[in-house]
Amino acid sequence: MSRDNSIYKDSLNRSLDYVATLGVENTLPSEVELTQMLGISRTTVRAVLKQLNEAGIIEWAGRSKTVLRKPKATDYFAKEETLSTSERVETQFMEHILGGDLKPGSILHESEMVREFNASTSVLRECLIKFSRFGLIEKEPNRHWVLRGFTQEFAIELFDVREMFELRALRNLVSLGSEGKAWKDLVSLDVAHHKIIDSIETEYLNFPRLDEQFHRILVTDLKNRFIDDFYELVSVIFHYHYRWNKQDERARNLVAAHQHLDVITSLQAGDTDTAVLKFQDHLIAARTTLLNSVSWEAET
Repeated sequence: MSRDNSIYKDSLNRSLDYVATLGVENTLPSEVELTQMLGISRTTVRAVLKQLNEAGIIEWAGRSKTVLRKPKATDYFAKEETLSTSERVETQFMEHILGGDLKPGSILHESEMVREFNASTSVLRECLIKFSRFGLIEKEPNRHWVLRGFTQEFAIELFDVREMFELRALRNLVSLGSEGKAWKDLVSLDVAHHKIIDSIETEYLNFPRLDEQFHRILVTDLKNRFIDDFYELVSVIFHYHYRWNKQDERARNLVAAHQHLDVITSLQAGDTDTAVLKFQDHLIAARTTLLNSVSWEAET
């Protein structure tokens, strides 16, 4: 199994979601099919099956894997436990610069962040270098890291580029047709969206991860190294904004989930023009959500 235990925990959670779609007395596919479906190693698949068996969710006997009961909330690992070390440090860094009182021009001390984040120096520096490529922070020669600031202007510029990339990605998906991998992957998310919508009172905190999955499917299929690199920053910032303003988080996530589902439903119906229009509506709403999620400092 991978040394990063978060891979196993994330794989188990995704396996539980899959089992929930099968129903009692149905069977899971072969180990090889599961490795392909989940994108993990055979060793991790076996560890997941072992846990499902021990928890009484399935009966695993040789090649037979029969569902005995539906997964419960207590069967899942907490979202925080499924984050890799680098993802955890990125989230902590965003909390550090956006959740505190840091102003543009503030000095960022590596030694302090290493202690605060309980992270290695190498992992922290990898995170800092990632954000420095887009001007959020800057390393002064032979000195400290300096926060340049997540300003409203920065957010708008970032979103402008995101819209160009993602609209290009959706049109690419549409041009490849319903047999394309991205089309199939996006449509397969309908069950997960219905799960959140139908149980929004308890599931709304799980939406940011699903939102990230929805948008990443689009850009990944473009196979563009520059877009992939840019989207690493987009992924952290635009999905972190769900944490900033808690006042209407449940309602906001419900609206966004419905917007995703509108796109998916249009694709399922083969109505690609409507799918593109619905996606444009979603991006407009997402821009508004981001700009309303932060108390911006007055910019000069």
